[in-house]
Amino acid sequence: MGLRERKKQRTRKTISDTAIALFLEHGFDQVSVVDIAAMAEVSKPTLFTYFPAKEDLVVHRFADHQTAGSTVVEQRPPGVSALDALHQHFLDGLAARDPITGLNDDSDVLAFHSLVYSTPSLVARVGEYLSQAEQTLARTLADTLGTEYREVTAPLLAGQVVAAQRLLASVNWQRIVGGRTADDVFPEATADADHAFALLRRGLLGAH
Repeated sequence: MGLRERKKQRTRKTISDTAIALFLEHGFDQVSVVDIAAMAEVSKPTLFTYFPAKEDLVVHRFADHQTAGSTVVEQRPPGVSALDALHQHFLDGLAARDPITGLNDDSDVLAFHSLVYSTPSLVARVGEYLSQAEQTLARTLADTLGTEYREVTAPLLAGQVVAAQRLLASVNWQRIVGGRTADDVFPEATADADHAFALLRRGLLGAH
């Protein structure tokens, strides 16, 4: 990575970190883009170069994951099914306490999640990213499944995978918000993930 690209990434991170800190302190709707730009010491046009919408200042972290499922399927080892690869990827995320799985009890992560899911416009923007992730995964699954399955199978399966991961993350997060630690929830979270992907596999078997 060249110096120019590293500088751009630092600027992007500074803007986002500044915005999230202000949102957490004052509330999303009470902070303007002008406030953020001033605090981050960039111009308003520069800010919008990195983040086209105010919501993206927060939920770009979800955008960074929107091609993850597709990449996992594309790069899976020989002989490993797409669902097995996605299943293992989610389990790896749980073990790593990846916030995207909901299994993270760090106070900053919990505050971030609370900000997102208590702000309707942020929830809507997350939904847009999840929809894009679903479409990207569907295209990759279509190439993987080939003509053996109905044309609608890939988008249906992609939708179910994305929905299952979202629901698993939500359940994990609710348990932690309820006062439990990530380590305590981990065995249940793993069992829930195993159950969810077992259901998806059984569904795929009958999808011809």
